[in-house]
Amino acid sequence: MKIALITGVNGQDGSYLAEFLLNKNYKVWGIIRRSSVINTDRIEHIFNHDNFIIKYGDVTDGSNLIQILYEIKTTYKNDLDRLEIYNLAAMSHVKVSFEIPEYTAETDGVGVLKLLEAIRSSGYEDKIRFYQASTSELYGLVQEVPQNENTPFYPRSPYGVAKLYAFWITKNYRESYGMFACNGILFNHESPRRGHTFVTRKITRGLNMILQGKTDRLTLGNLNARRDWGHTKDYIQGMWLMLQHDTADDYVLSTNEYHSVREFVEKAFKLKGFNIKWKGNGINEIGYDENTGRELIFIDEKYFRPSEVEELLGDSTKAKNTIGWQPKISFDELVNDMVVADCN
Repeated sequence: MKIALITGVNGQDGSYLAEFLLNKNYKVWGIIRRSSVINTDRIEHIFNHDNFIIKYGDVTDGSNLIQILYEIKTTYKNDLDRLEIYNLAAMSHVKVSFEIPEYTAETDGVGVLKLLEAIRSSGYEDKIRFYQASTSELYGLVQEVPQNENTPFYPRSPYGVAKLYAFWITKNYRESYGMFACNGILFNHESPRRGHTFVTRKITRGLNMILQGKTDRLTLGNLNARRDWGHTKDYIQGMWLMLQHDTADDYVLSTNEYHSVREFVEKAFKLKGFNIKWKGNGINEIGYDENTGRELIFIDEKYFRPSEVEELLGDSTKAKNTIGWQPKISFDELVNDMVVADCN
């Protein structure tokens, strides 16, 4: 019997992973935090699937995690050969982490420790394979280009620092207790299910609002930041492949190419007939449509981070050679997918 537990199952990654595993005939348990507003939009279409079980919980609540693991153990009893746990829960917005650093540390750092301790005390840790969602933000002020599993870390935000603790505590539990625990150092991955406050989704939703006449502008921060952007559908397969391998290890998942925020804007707007050109400098730079002269893209320094990460470029050679993973969806296809979804 194939069984998986996904924390943060109602997030971008969690929803795609749940679909992926259900299609492979897993019984999928998903943890979501209780909210006073509906927060299950991304999983609405699988909510009533016979093999999908939703539990309320939080990675900062160790007793809750222990109880859920106990419930899984007693539900399947002797049929439980292996349980795959994917920890995708996090306070995942880098800029916001500067405003709520303590909460970020509790969720993204200490929460991982609590989950590992729940596994260790479960009584069947030898049947559990654990995936920790790590991040390219670990590299921050990059020490070499491109970044691979051996590149020194230099996080530049409370989010990155909390994830650094999570990375090392996962590695420590693997080496100290023999637990099957992997870190997936995933570079930026996007989709139509990306949160509205992330820059890629802000661009495609902003484009739609301009097309609908609801606004006359899109306001952004650092246009020159470059990211290694892939599609989430590719990356959740990489998570799964890590837990299918014979031994636990840490892997970078990336497309091995990067693009600027400026380029994302240009490609997205071009799909709807705008030919964006630029004038001015710094925070006074403006993007305008060459065809009509309309000024559409503006800069506001409030969207800049206190300490900026200018460029991230991954090297996923190890994942390709060891677990057979490589991305299939191109940058252009990613942009098109998001524009089609948001600008219908």
